[in-house]
Amino acid sequence: MCSHNVSEKAHIAASQSPAESESISSLSSRTASPERQLDAGNKHHDHYARRLPKWRNTLRRALIPIVRWETPYLAYLQDKLRTPALDTYFAWTANLGTHTFYMVFLPMLFWCGYTNLARALVHMLAAGIFWSGFLKDLVCLPRPLSPPLYRISMSGSAALEYGFPSSHSTNAVSVAVYIIHMLRQSSDQHHPQVYLAVQGLAYFYAISIVIGRLYCGMHGFLDVIVGSLLGAGIAMAQIVFGNWFDFWITDGPVANFLITVLVVLVLVRVHPEPADDCPCFDDSVAFAGVVIGAQLAAWHYSGTSFSIDTPIPSTVPFDFHRVGLLKTTVRTLMGVVLIFVWRATMKPTLFKVLPPVFRVLEQARLNLPRAFFLNASKYESVPPLHGDDNVIPPASELPHMLNNLVHPRKRSVSVGPQSAADAYETLAYRNRRRRESMNSSDEFSVPEGAAWTSTAQNGKHHGSTLGVDLLPTPAASRVHSYETMMGTAPISPRLATPPGDVQTPGEVENEKRELFMQLPKPRVRYDVEVVTKLIVYAGIGWIAIEGNPILFEVVGLGMGKALVL
Repeated sequence: MCSHNVSEKAHIAASQSPAESESISSLSSRTASPERQLDAGNKHHDHYARRLPKWRNTLRRALIPIVRWETPYLAYLQDKLRTPALDTYFAWTANLGTHTFYMVFLPMLFWCGYTNLARALVHMLAAGIFWSGFLKDLVCLPRPLSPPLYRISMSGSAALEYGFPSSHSTNAVSVAVYIIHMLRQSSDQHHPQVYLAVQGLAYFYAISIVIGRLYCGMHGFLDVIVGSLLGAGIAMAQIVFGNWFDFWITDGPVANFLITVLVVLVLVRVHPEPADDCPCFDDSVAFAGVVIGAQLAAWHYSGTSFSIDTPIPSTVPFDFHRVGLLKTTVRTLMGVVLIFVWRATMKPTLFKVLPPVFRVLEQARLNLPRAFFLNASKYESVPPLHGDDNVIPPASELPHMLNNLVHPRKRSVSVGPQSAADAYETLAYRNRRRRESMNSSDEFSVPEGAAWTSTAQNGKHHGSTLGVDLLPTPAASRVHSYETMMGTAPISPRLATPPGDVQTPGEVENEKRELFMQLPKPRVRYDVEVVTKLIVYAGIGWIAIEGNPILFEVVGLGMGKALVL
């Protein structure tokens, strides 16, 4: 066994095994030589046929026509509805369905005594992220093609994931269904107007998130429909089994907690391998860690004198009138800071401790390698990573995130492929349209008025204040542009080969190079990241549910220990 002190370039080169080369090879090096073919996308669906089991590829091929069928309708819908005000609204409200929002919001529910609701949301969101990510990596369906769609998002990572199903829709619908159910179960405890207002707000929240995913060009009809159905199913499972599971953990022996941990780890292990370097697995691992930490905290905290049993065991005692606004604000800020401190200290610590352990496991053939992750024997240390966490970002990124929320128009309005999956589907779609055009007796012509703005022609990403130049072209022209751009003309003007013309091998390679060079280079991903995320997020779950509430009492920011004895 030996380790290699290599640079990042050597890291990338060392990972060029058939199972890993796609995610961590440099796109620039792959496209530097005209003679060298790209690893994937050479022929229609070849990339996925090689990387997916036959039954998964068959399922994907059956669903791909739906994605392509609905794209021009989504573009037409976007053109008809799009305005600067709606751009701002849907870009901002999309944050209310993100993992980050829930991870910041949920601990506050625990600290304010809403343990019953908070635990339900943890279970539903973790299940939603896991199962939507499971299906995404299982089927590997792309998002709607761009162009013709503009993708409006304040998140730089969303477009790197597969599209089917929509995790935003899953989260929003599961939360809305559960809240509506709880309201109806206790309708006599609320003022009629409050009851109607909260119920209407829940409906509006879910509908707004779902429609926003279509409006922003991030998902298609199939994505949001299946995502919504998945969310509703998860909410029903929580309604039926949630209370039973809570008491099974808090009132049962430690074996119940250990069984839960085992089930979660098995689910993480059987998560499908994607055909592209999709971050869905990372998010699933993060929430799996939260579930583990949450169950440990609930089991242990319920047996201490710091918790109460109303409405369920392990509830944090809290009365706003007794605690007051100042203490509530201070303890909330302290709790959030401690979560970020834990993340900032444990992550680099584990990156130093785990690689030698993984090398020993790898030598003993006890490691569980995963595609797109570099094995520990191929690197000496893990360098500082950037953009590796879509759930809770590092504290250094908070000012930028807050600035985006304060100035929501300073977001990315992009046109063009943003991930490998986008690029493969764009190439496959163009090839199919060219073959259809060659078999057609119609003479190729570019529709008058089918011109795109320079933004669309270049297919580049722009992050600027929304202006008229970023607004869509007229709807009819946009649909013609879709037929022209995706079925005929390449992105680069100098590669404008009509679909009916036979491309030379050099033109084919140039088209691929132009397309793939637009994509961001994939970062090196290390095998220790999976276990690191599990430990870090398990710690976050424990700190939020048990660690911080006990600390609040110790430092005098709680209800007072005498009240909870």
